[in-house]
Amino acid sequence: MNVSLTPELEQFLQHQVEGGKYKSPQEVILAALRAFAERERIYKGRFEELRGEIMVGVEASKRGEVVDGETVFSQLEQKLLLRRSQAGE
Repeated sequence: MNVSLTPELEQFLQHQVEGGKYKSPQEVILAALRAFAERERIYKGRFEELRGEIMVGVEASKRGEVVDGETVFSQLEQKLLLRRSQAGE
């Protein structure tokens, strides 16, 4: 497989190899692809978690257990801030 890279990405690859952590540009690309695959796995897990939470909410709504919208968004914002701080963002 052949891949065309921008000059900036080629330079990045070269700097990574020159830095000594990788022996070749191919190793840099493999590491990047592994990181990408891991990120996708994490996003998929988060998506499935969100889907489950939505179903919990749908079932609670069917039972008449509803919460004020402002409260919900405040709780979601706090949860998002917590996740970001845990992820180091």
